[in-house]
Amino acid sequence: MNFPKFQKLVEERSGFRTMENPTASGEYFSDSCGDMYSFFLKVGPGAVVEDISYFTTGCGFGTATCSIVVDLAKDKTIDELARLSTDEIEAALDGYPEKKKDYPDRALDALRVAIDDYRAKVASGAIPDYATMPRAPREPAASAQAAPAADDGKILIKLR
Repeated sequence: MNFPKFQKLVEERSGFRTMENPTASGEYFSDSCGDMYSFFLKVGPGAVVEDISYFTTGCGFGTATCSIVVDLAKDKTIDELARLSTDEIEAALDGYPEKKKDYPDRALDALRVAIDDYRAKVASGAIPDYATMPRAPREPAASAQAAPAADDGKILIKLR
């Protein structure tokens, strides 16, 4: 497990907020530990997830896991998001301790409820079928070549 990344995810809580007027939302309650997970989705043309946020009453592992899901969801379509796996979440944190391996499943259960909510609303006509609308062009990726670092006489040491 990448503990510094875990700490950063817990401290920054990327995406930890409720959302005003989400296109869809989903909630999952874990009866094994009492944690609650909610995801909120804003979906746009091309069925692209334009915004995603979460709320959890869970511990640091719940918060970190939901933050990873938020990071992995950026620029994905609903169908791509539905294929998100526990392996991808675990890889983003370089693994989970054995006793915490069920956290990605919990977060994905809540996310899938939100995806099902979106699909049910489309099927009922409550919201438009965003998948039939043209997707906005993607922004070009930032230049892969970074500017060279200034030689200020400092040495960077990375500890693992």
